[in-house]
Amino acid sequence: MTTAIYAGSFDPFTYGHLDIVKMGSEVFDKIIIGITYNVSKKGFIPINDRVKLIKEVVKNIPNVEVCSYNKLTVDFALEYNANVIIRGLRNIADFEYEKELAHVNNKLNNGIKTVFFMTKPEHSFISSSAVREVYTYKGNLKEFVPENIEKYLLEKRV
Repeated sequence: MTTAIYAGSFDPFTYGHLDIVKMGSEVFDKIIIGITYNVSKKGFIPINDRVKLIKEVVKNIPNVEVCSYNKLTVDFALEYNANVIIRGLRNIADFEYEKELAHVNNKLNNGIKTVFFMTKPEHSFISSSAVREVYTYKGNLKEFVPENIEKYLLEKRV
């Protein structure tokens, strides 16, 4: 059985992230979405709320679990006996960052491999930071995030 970790801050979880989860769920036996505390970012949505929201989004994908963690991703992967880390790519700029991260993870544990999935073109421009900006300036979130996350954000805006 191949277990893969899909790690990120997912702050917020977008249609691009969901696209990657769906692709990964067709390739791997089990996917653990690991929501991590990003030390270089101030949290937008509290991490416990992100866990609940993402669990709701993926509830109909039977081989996907969601949890949070606060350690190195390779250590988190070992905790779940995962030997694959999934990373999503939208564009060439993502690739440079993700390649560096994959090399670091490989240096930390060369038994865990990184696999890249490209989002569909219609999701290639969506980033969590873009969603946060659209939210801040009261733009329409419908095209960027799943319905439950849009609803959560709109309720928090009031």
